[in-house]
Amino acid sequence: MRLGKDLIGKSIISVTDGRLLGVVKDLYINDQLYWLTGIHIGTEGILKRKTRLIPRDSVVVFGIDAILVKNADVIIEDKEVPEAEAWLRLSKLKGRGVDTPGGTKVGAIGDIILGEEGHITGFALAKVYVEGPIAEQGSLPREALIDTGNDDGVMTIDLPKVEQLQGEAAS
Repeated sequence: MRLGKDLIGKSIISVTDGRLLGVVKDLYINDQLYWLTGIHIGTEGILKRKTRLIPRDSVVVFGIDAILVKNADVIIEDKEVPEAEAWLRLSKLKGRGVDTPGGTKVGAIGDIILGEEGHITGFALAKVYVEGPIAEQGSLPREALIDTGNDDGVMTIDLPKVEQLQGEAAS
């Protein structure tokens, strides 16, 4: 498992010809915060800005030093992927508040925690407003998420479930 920020700034290299295609500027996440869906590699153009990305299924390996992709033709514009409009960039997720259904402020998102295949297993907190297991761990498991916060900008978690899951992980 690794943090999303560990991928930012990594070189993107084509497996077929070893060519450097660019560097990771940001990450795309699906709207339900389950999967890493793509890699943002920047924008180009002065008058007509084009957002360039690499879809997750074009990535072969998220390596320690670089990200390897299938070939040099994997870079596309976001307009070529209709569902990309619903994707969320990691930079926009950072700072999103986290609370309980009762309205208790829990913290603010600092990063995502990624599994081996690009699925989101949890969230690292930048700020923590509560005491207990969440403050000790500084993170939240993805399974405890009730609401992603896409509508109101605040994620909602099941606090007893977080404590249960973190208790099981500590055992």
